[in-house]
Amino acid sequence: MISIIICTYNREQFIKRCLDSLAIQSVGAGLFEIIFVNNNSTDSTEIIFNEFEKEHPDLNITYCIESRQGLSHARNRGISEAKGDVLAFLDDDAIASKDYVKYLSDQFLPSKYSSGGGKILPLWETKKPHWMSKFLLPLVSVIDLGNKTKGFPSGKFPVGANMFFRRKIFEQVGTFNTDLGRIGKNMLGGEEKDLFNRIRNKKNSIGYFPSIEVHHIIPEERTTIDFVKKQALGVGLSEKIRTKDRSLKYIIRLLLELMKWGATLVLSFFYFILMHFSKALMLIKFRYWVTSSFLKSIKK
Repeated sequence: MISIIICTYNREQFIKRCLDSLAIQSVGAGLFEIIFVNNNSTDSTEIIFNEFEKEHPDLNITYCIESRQGLSHARNRGISEAKGDVLAFLDDDAIASKDYVKYLSDQFLPSKYSSGGGKILPLWETKKPHWMSKFLLPLVSVIDLGNKTKGFPSGKFPVGANMFFRRKIFEQVGTFNTDLGRIGKNMLGGEEKDLFNRIRNKKNSIGYFPSIEVHHIIPEERTTIDFVKKQALGVGLSEKIRTKDRSLKYIIRLLLELMKWGATLVLSFFYFILMHFSKALMLIKFRYWVTSSFLKSIKK
């Protein structure tokens, strides 16, 4: 069985489209279950879910409320509730392709990979920002590594909008770090990177499956410079938290940040030559915000 885990917090404007995409899968309902984790939503999430459940009595659905606030807590609750051999995480603002479950079963399940991620294509609510380069698309959870199944490149990893795991991997490396990840409306992250690093450290491979595809809704609020700044500051702080008690890891991360600055300056120069000044400037701003947050001391 495939377990599809959806974690949500006050996202009433998105969850119906996400759930509907699972109701029209090309495979029978007996092949998968839906685990819906409500992380203390105060909007109409529960009402929308109840209406969906009534409309689709044939679907195997588990609804639960996770009282501990935070995406990592919600995801870990989903893991504990799931019964499948494969556990797939789908963001509440992601829309699964009609063959999403089919390819999880036909391609990922028999593969050599312990975990993986699929293609994530953007669904812009408004026009794509003029300053958005392909190098910043991961900020809005866009992943497109081509149309060939392969291992994820070193230094890259799947993201929460479309990632999946064999159940046994959590027994081997543990679940999501609850010190990391979004809590309420804050912009912390890093819990996915932390988990995939632990998977790699145990010599497990991570696969890219382009056929396991979703579309990710990009609302207007995520295309503002202010939002990108908050994300960048959250990235820096998350990396600080992830490495703060491990001096060697902190030094390695600091060296990596210097390398990222080198790459940023090269890419910015490239865009400058092409007269894409806004893209060049945004790359520099983003790197500055990440670095400044990473170098700040963590308040106890």
